[in-house]
Amino acid sequence: MLDTEDLLAGFTPALPYTMEVVAGAPAAPGVHLVLDGGVVVYVGYTGNLRARLRQHLTGNRDSSVLHDQVGLLLDTPGQAATRDDIAGWLGRREVRWQETDNPEGTKEALVLALRPRFNRQVPRSR
Repeated sequence: MLDTEDLLAGFTPALPYTMEVVAGAPAAPGVHLVLDGGVVVYVGYTGNLRARLRQHLTGNRDSSVLHDQVGLLLDTPGQAATRDDIAGWLGRREVRWQETDNPEGTKEALVLALRPRFNRQVPRSR
């Protein structure tokens, strides 16, 4: 059985999830992870890592499943979490990424193996 570090061997080291770090991400297809205390809480894939990572930090609940899921975590009765609340929470987490020509397949395999809390649904086994 593979452990998490074996699964993530091709990814960058964990880095602070900040705009400065995101600016250094490649504008290439790949898979990205958000970590909370070293635990993968989200796996995403994209055609442009830099743009998507930036969108998670600056977007809104309609533009990002991650943004929406973090918002649900932070919402309180009668008070929806703001964009700044969500971006602040993400900014206290870490991010890793990997360039790949098969980002969707890589994401599916990682979601099945890791079952991150902020991925809305786990893909069906084939």
